[in-house]
Formats: sequence, C-alpha cells, structure tokens
Amino acid sequence: MKDVTFLHPGFFWLFTLLPLAIGWYIWKRKQQTATLKISSVNGFKVKPSLLARLKPMLFVFRVLALSTMIIAMARPRSVDVDSKTKTTRGIDIVMAIDVSGSMLAKDLKPNRLEALKTVAEKFVDERPNDRIGLVVYAGESYTKTPVTSDKEMVKAAIESVKYDDRVLEDGTGIGVGLATAINRLKESKAKSRIIILLTDGVNNAGFIDPRMAADIAKEYGIKVYTIGLGTNGNAEMPYARKPNGEWVYRTMKVELDEALMKEIAEKTDGQYFRANSNSKLEAIYDEINKLEKTEIKELKYYNYTEKYRPYLWFAFGLLLIEIIVRKTVYRSFI
Repeated sequence: MKDVTFLHPGFFWLFTLLPLAIGWYIWKRKQQTATLKISSVNGFKVKPSLLARLKPMLFVFRVLALSTMIIAMARPRSVDVDSKTKTTRGIDIVMAIDVSGSMLAKDLKPNRLEALKTVAEKFVDERPNDRIGLVVYAGESYTKTPVTSDKEMVKAAIESVKYDDRVLEDGTGIGVGLATAINRLKESKAKSRIIILLTDGVNNAGFIDPRMAADIAKEYGIKVYTIGLGTNGNAEMPYARKPNGEWVYRTMKVELDEALMKEIAEKTDGQYFRANSNSKLEAIYDEINKLEKTEIKELKYYNYTEKYRPYLWFAFGLLLIEIIVRKTVYRSFI
C-alpha cells in the first residue's frame, strides 16, 4: 500500500516566517513610495498602467517559490510497504464436542449447544494460522471435519452441529470422543497438537475408558484442555418429546464428572475449566486462545520513492521567471 510521508517534517515550521516576510514587503513598499502634500490633486490624477498593477505578482512568485522549497526540504516521499508473514510454529487443534441430549439444557442461553457453537466459531476466527478439526460425540463419535486450514469449512460444520439421536446413540461417551480426536491428530506433523474436549455430563456410554484415552494422548504428546459445561446444582433439562416433536423441560440435577475431566487435563499437561454461563464459556475459549499461540514472524519491506524534486523544479522555475521579468520588463520601474 502506497502512502506519502515526510522525512523532515520539522521544516514546516518555516511557514511561520512567511507572514513576517509578507509584512516586511508591504512595509518596505510603502517606504519606497514618495508622498507630496498639496491642496488639490485633481490635475495630477494618473491611472496606473497594467504593468505597475502586476508588479506585486513578482513577490507572490517569490512567496510561492519559498513555500515549495520548504515542502521540498521536508522531503516528501511515497512508501510502498510489502509485508510477508512466516509461521514458525504451527498448531493443530481438534474440538471434541458433546452433542448428547443434555446439551439442550437451558442454563446457558438459548441452550448449551447453541451457546457453545457461537463461542467455537469465534475461536476459529481467531486462529487464522492454525489447522482445526471437529469431532462430535454422544454415545458414539465421528469426525465431522478433519484437521484443515479451511476456516469457512470448519465454521460451517460447527453451525450444522445439532442433537440427533438418529445419527448418534444418546449418552455421554467421553472416552470414544477423546479417542476419535486423538486419531485425527496422531499422524499430524505439527509441532504442537491440542484437543479441546467439552462435555456436560458423566461418562456413561462408549467402549473406551476415558483414562486409557488420556494415556494414549499423552503417549502421542497431545495436550488436552477439558471444559465442563453447565451450572452447579439444577438446570432445565429436556426429558421427553411432545407429539409434535418439541422438547419438554423440567428442572433436574446437573451431573458432571469434574474429577475425571481434571485428571485427563493434568495427565496430558492441559487445563480444566468450568463454564457455568455464556460469559464464562467465552472467557475460557479466550484463555485457551492466549495459552496456545502460534509464533508468527512478520517481515516488512519498505520501498521509498522521493517526491521532493518536482517541488524544487517548480520553485526554481518561479524564481527564474521572477528574475527574468524583474530584469527585463520591470527594469526601469521603481
């Protein structure tokens, strides 16, 4: 992108001297004009010639020349900046999201799943230099999006996430969700690999023990950040459907195996977070975003094009015209 800058902007202070020069010229011109006091000037009225009227233009030329010389001394130049970025340490991230029926609870607004989707999409936008994948799980799990740098694909996949017991058996299979996420990362060549594992319940489904899955993650050097979602105590939970398919809610006790989530995080050198509100959930993703930074090296190349020469030529041209006119046309004028 091109822009105009001045290398020595301090020279612009010289413009404050121009009013003094103009005042001095006006005073000097009055001093050079002879005066004669007589009773009547009716017989002496002489209409000044065009050349006499135009003579002050010579001083205008000089002032313009001085102004353009000041601009030239400030050294105007255009700047063409070429930026190049180089990622020195990439991160591969897999988000493992619980999509069991309890994720429809309304303790977060409008419900846990929709609140999570909003925050997860924002998180994706804030990781422009990393590859991200998406795994969903309930009683079973599957990869919704493999690890990719296509952020629009990942965001579209997050947006389409919903509870559907016809696709996945209901339940909370933390072990199978974590294992599927590990499979997405185990062949990754990235220098840093992390899993963000979110659940709102207790492991009660699946054929893989979550602790064994955590051991596998540790073997592969994969860090796991775990998030327990939901308020402490009671929450409005879906428990049945009406004939028209709408959910019926009632207040139920929240069950969350925080001890297991903490153990998984500690075993893999990650951290455990508890999200009991929309704002807390957003703060947690912001914290993870700060903890896992991709190192970026930015190189900027500056190409300067000097712009002062046209101003100097213009100033010299005005001065030359003034000198020539003064020495020829106005040579005999006072």
